Amino acid sequence: MAASSRQPEPQKPSTLMTAANIVTLVRVACIFVWLLLAGLCGPAATTEVSWAHLGLAAFYGLIAGTDSLDGYLARSRNEVTDFGKFLDPIADKLVVVAALLYLMDASLVSLWVIVVIVAREFLVSGLRMVVASKGVVVAASQLGKWKTATTMGAIAGYLVVMALPEGPLTSLLYGASWIAMAAAVVLTLWSGADYFMKCWAYIR
Repeated sequence: MAASSRQPEPQKPSTLMTAANIVTLVRVACIFVWLLLAGLCGPAATTEVSWAHLGLAAFYGLIAGTDSLDGYLARSRNEVTDFGKFLDPIADKLVVVAALLYLMDASLVSLWVIVVIVAREFLVSGLRMVVASKGVVVAASQLGKWKTATTMGAIAGYLVVMALPEGPLTSLLYGASWIAMAAAVVLTLWSGADYFMKCWAYIR
């Protein structure tokens, strides 16, 4: 009798404290440390390089980079959990919104940009809760991941702008960051609409 080619289904992790979830929890804790350091940095540089702000930008890049790390750990170790699917987007929201509020206070980002991004996050989070009540877990979509990566990249660019003195290079970087943020807003609206279209059958 021929052996069956059917593969056994992967087992769910026996604990919530997987390596990926620990990395995500550390990311949440780090954003509060980042906000504390941001408050100590003072105003942006104008005549010389601010190493404090440059360090702040590097720290933010490190925090943002852990988003890819926890995803890689979850998939490579076969430790994808429902808790992680919910926690990872929440951590991303904290990393993005906290930095945007800091940049708005420094007059680098407009209020309407924050309103669009935060409104989308509230709506998608509400959608997740509605479909979760029906036993459906909505993981982050590819569009949502692009949106998050573009937003974080734009934020990192603005943070570097704050660390540099005024000049052509700073103006060029500011322009590139502005374009990246505009693209992030478009992806924010697009990915939000995509979530609702995919989940309309559950909320209709």
